[in-house]
Amino acid sequence: MAIDVNALRAHFPSLDSGLAFFDGPGGTQTPRPVADAIAATLTGPLSNRGVSSPSELNAEHAVVAFRSAYADLLGMPADGVVHGRSATQLTYDFSRHLAKDWKSGDEIVLSRLDHDCNVRPWVQAAERAGVTVRWIEIDPDTTDLDLRSVERALSPRTRLVALTAASNVLGTVPPVRRIADLAHEAGALVYVDGVHYAAHRLVDVPALGADLFVCSPYKFLGPHCGVLTGSPELLGTIRPDKLLPSSDAVPERFEFGTLPYEILAGATAAVDFLAALDPGAGTTRRERLTHSLGSLHEHERTLRTRLEEGLRGFGPAVTLHSKAADRTPTLLMSFDGRDAREAQAHLAARGVVAPSGSFYAYEPFTALKLEDPALRVGLAPYTTAEDVDRLLDGLSQFL
Repeated sequence: MAIDVNALRAHFPSLDSGLAFFDGPGGTQTPRPVADAIAATLTGPLSNRGVSSPSELNAEHAVVAFRSAYADLLGMPADGVVHGRSATQLTYDFSRHLAKDWKSGDEIVLSRLDHDCNVRPWVQAAERAGVTVRWIEIDPDTTDLDLRSVERALSPRTRLVALTAASNVLGTVPPVRRIADLAHEAGALVYVDGVHYAAHRLVDVPALGADLFVCSPYKFLGPHCGVLTGSPELLGTIRPDKLLPSSDAVPERFEFGTLPYEILAGATAAVDFLAALDPGAGTTRRERLTHSLGSLHEHERTLRTRLEEGLRGFGPAVTLHSKAADRTPTLLMSFDGRDAREAQAHLAARGVVAPSGSFYAYEPFTALKLEDPALRVGLAPYTTAEDVDRLLDGLSQFL
């Protein structure tokens, strides 16, 4: 299995800038086929969905193709795929939907590893409903979740467990299925933030044990939007507030207003682009995705090893906070006596894009007593060994 990175990079106009991008966890660069799909759909002919004219059928096709693509990407049925403006918006929406059935005395369980998108909506919903929030803690020695705290947090009163499938700052990949099984034994729903995970691993929502799973296509080469999936049977039990004339069918009942058909087409094109990275002998899109994302994982693992070996060469001048045994190619680091913002500026002046900050990861930064800002370096499908060496050379000059 191998990805032809040079051929892949030819599809990204932004790479003609000569910049080396390590900001993928905040949003990847976009290949031309995604932009072409957006433009072709937007320029139409295009109308609202229907079956009476070519413009209506184009809109209908964009929606159907989007649901089919994300069903294949996530291992779920197409009628369980919901579009949203962002993962944050979808999580806020579903926190309100689900909290309608919560009552005083109920409990929810959240994770200290999570981006605030999968924390604050639930905390605020719990406050309104008079529900207690309990926490899964981080083990500071491993930057993984403390599984003992999972069992302490769960009880027969637990209604929901929300956790990440991969940390957007540390890269930690927690044992989601193990935690989901414990949550289900307690009778709770499991809501998984897969925004960072879906950019680096093949997603199989049923295998993860997630009841609801959310991700963001712009983290894996697509346009800015969010996608949520759950079984149609579960979604059918959730009643959102909605306009009276709008569809009550699943999944349309969760999509408010006219859908952005051009964005759906771009999101579909991103899935097709991923499936073509190294499709092997796959005959279905899911099979091609499985082979391609396996190759992507190996590509990123090789580069992560190269990067970590280079960082170790700097000795105590660099503190690497990403420690978990299972993690994505995303590294968080700080510098002895130096401000990470200075490192960001130094690298940017040398054509290397690596941001500093806390990246909406309020709970991990607080739990691990990390100083804000830190430097986050993330690898993407278009990252090369030469890019990694440029980053290391820039850091050596900074240090």
